[in-house]
Amino acid sequence: VFVSSLRNTLIYGFGCTLFQQIIGLALALFLNSKFKGRGIVRTVIYMPAMVSGLVMGYIIDHTHSKWGKARPWIARLCIPLAVCTVLMFTVPASFVGKTQLAYMFLTYNLVSTIFYTGINVPYATLNGLMTTNQYERGLLGNFRNLLATAGTMTINTVVLKMTAAFGGGDVYSQKGWTLTFIVLMIVFVILNMFTFFMCKERVVESGSDQKETKENRISFFKGIKGLFVNKYWVLLVIAIFAMYFMMSCFFGSAVYFAQYNVGNAGKYAIISNCLSMAQIAFLFVTPFIMKKVSKKNLFMCGMAVSGIGFLLSGFTTNVTLTCVLSVVKGMGFACGGASMFGLLQDAITYGEWYNGYGTAGMGNAASSFCMKVGSGIGTAALGWVLGFGGFDAKNAVQSAKALAAINWSFAWIPFIMVVIVVICMVFFDLDKKYDQVIADLEQGKHRNDQ
Repeated sequence: VFVSSLRNTLIYGFGCTLFQQIIGLALALFLNSKFKGRGIVRTVIYMPAMVSGLVMGYIIDHTHSKWGKARPWIARLCIPLAVCTVLMFTVPASFVGKTQLAYMFLTYNLVSTIFYTGINVPYATLNGLMTTNQYERGLLGNFRNLLATAGTMTINTVVLKMTAAFGGGDVYSQKGWTLTFIVLMIVFVILNMFTFFMCKERVVESGSDQKETKENRISFFKGIKGLFVNKYWVLLVIAIFAMYFMMSCFFGSAVYFAQYNVGNAGKYAIISNCLSMAQIAFLFVTPFIMKKVSKKNLFMCGMAVSGIGFLLSGFTTNVTLTCVLSVVKGMGFACGGASMFGLLQDAITYGEWYNGYGTAGMGNAASSFCMKVGSGIGTAALGWVLGFGGFDAKNAVQSAKALAAINWSFAWIPFIMVVIVVICMVFFDLDKKYDQVIADLEQGKHRNDQ
């Protein structure tokens, strides 16, 4: 059983591992090199991308095909996404000023708001449609996180080398970026088609094999209501929101902590790498721990471990101890990343039993919406806290109040967020009910049929 599950998880994990980092890279490197409208572009496109996810979730919930509900969208949209991504990285030289900004607005929205959302939401939903087994769902989430991290490291390592090679030594030449992303998008399409052909949807929601009518069609607002009366989905969404809030605030402040509190900006790399390497290494261990203690306990204990790391970080600026605590945090992050997506699928399955109808697509889309909101508010909170402390990046030496603000952003605010996650998991007692939920669903029964 484990070998079969491992094969499926590897195939699933290869699906969208390449693309999330490319989206971030576009904002961080390419747009900044071409024109200084990066902040404007991010602000304008961010909200449409979040709202479009909810629409895509609704579409998935009302998709009925011989390939299932989620899989067909991966096959249908991976090629349009690849083409539009190449176009996004190919800004015509004749486009300047407002024309250039309009071009970037159009191509980025095609990529992020429409086609990437159109693949990412089905990809997340596929986790819950491949199996109802709690452990296998945990494995899928574990390898999704592991291969996404590996994809991030790969993109960070090779993209600028590829653009320089294709661009005749110029890292930011238009030719270099275009050819680089033609190659990357060919790989992206191959990986997604591999996922489409090899991954199968084995979970059929109640009534999904029946032709929809006006009477049994679940409306958008009824689907949203069904999510919010599902206490386990709500607990998971609060936990995920706190996780992404914490990560945005923590990672955003880490470079300032190294530069000003530690007193050596060069130490940022080693502090960051200690966390990343510990996280990747521990992701190879978490499947075995998960099998012994369950996803819920792995998530809760992992976040408690991270909380200890954040708590102790608030009392030290010693480089060696900070690196050790980064390893502790990385181990905790691995536990969280390995388990939270599987837990989300379990909560969505419970919602189908509780409400009498399934909302797998909208459940994943709405949680993704909360991730983005959490990240955005976490980033904003970092700015507010630093501003309150009088932080000024132009100053070589910061005031005591500014140093305290950095410390709060690096240690104490993340610690508070982690405590919120742990509290949510304390009340997440779905494991006690899950077997009965699955047994009822297999018989076509729901809560109100008891």
